[in-house]
Amino acid sequence: MHRRAAALAVPLTALALAVSSCGSIPEEWRTPAFLRMGEEQLDPRLPTVTGEVGEEPEITFPDEELPDEEISGVVATGEGEGELVRADDLLVANVVQYEWTGPGEGEPVEGQSSYETGAPDLVRMNQMPEYITDVLLSQSVGSRAVYVFPPLSEQEVAQAEAQGQQVPEGASVLVVDVMQRFGQGQTVPGEQTTDGGGDLPTVTQEDAAAPVIEIPDTDPPEELEAVPLIEGSGPEVEEGQQFIAQYTGIRWEAEEDGTHEPFDSTWSRGGEPSDFTIAEGAVIDGWVEGIVGQRVGSRLLVVIPGDLAYGETAEEAGGGPAGTLVFVVDLLGAVDNPPPAEPEAAEEPSEEASPEEEADEEEPTGEATDGEE
Repeated sequence: MHRRAAALAVPLTALALAVSSCGSIPEEWRTPAFLRMGEEQLDPRLPTVTGEVGEEPEITFPDEELPDEEISGVVATGEGEGELVRADDLLVANVVQYEWTGPGEGEPVEGQSSYETGAPDLVRMNQMPEYITDVLLSQSVGSRAVYVFPPLSEQEVAQAEAQGQQVPEGASVLVVDVMQRFGQGQTVPGEQTTDGGGDLPTVTQEDAAAPVIEIPDTDPPEELEAVPLIEGSGPEVEEGQQFIAQYTGIRWEAEEDGTHEPFDSTWSRGGEPSDFTIAEGAVIDGWVEGIVGQRVGSRLLVVIPGDLAYGETAEEAGGGPAGTLVFVVDLLGAVDNPPPAEPEAAEEPSEEASPEEEADEEEPTGEATDGEE
């Protein structure tokens, strides 16, 4: 499929239909000075977008024919050298989609504004196509980008309809506001006020290295324990939200060689933050009980009994690590999930049918008719 058709899918993460990782810009180039020197004149065919980044934008469509090629640009630049978007970041972005239907005319696509739903998109830069990432790369958090995709060809319309996508009238326009970024190896700020210890595991961590967890020579606690090692000052995590975290998990029970190797860890994946929906059925119960109500910016030691994890015999059943589990979790961020879709309204009852119509519409009886066995 031509990459334009991918722009029909919202959220923005659905644009990764033809994924290819974008190239990295050298670290020494990632400065505001470089951005100013490399700044290009905005294409005059771009719609005019006004309003504060982080609020629902206002858009004015040019009084000219629709473009026959993709155009894009950054129409507002954020601040902060330390908050530049990198090629392997996880972004929190608000996205609004519009249809540009003709000269000076256009409208928002119903239901395709994260400002309306209150649920921003989580965008992994290394899973986005280059025509999306090239615009965002090395821009500051707080920037606003605009993308215009020309009207689809007849073949693209057929392909989009076959995939169940809504086909826009005219050109598609995306306005993307970059609200937050989370980079590889990112941890919560601050010093640990406790390392656990006593009858609980002891946790040490140097800079951005993976945490080291030492299990005491005691039986595990029977109840769930959630201890803030660093107390954050952000909002409390709410059940049903998406949260972004670095984490490491080990079993309380040692392996045959006496070690406690992590069975899962973001650090084994290069320190790339993970995101989860913190809700029953989406993660183990112990995560819901241990994380909901904790503040963003916290580092947690969470000790989870087997009945709130995968069970005491999970390994035998192939369902995950067995017994009591120990996690160290850095709560980097949390955002709302989109509200559940409302069920479609039932069709209005039709007018009373005539006796002849009722006879025609009777359900089959299962009896054979003439010509049937």
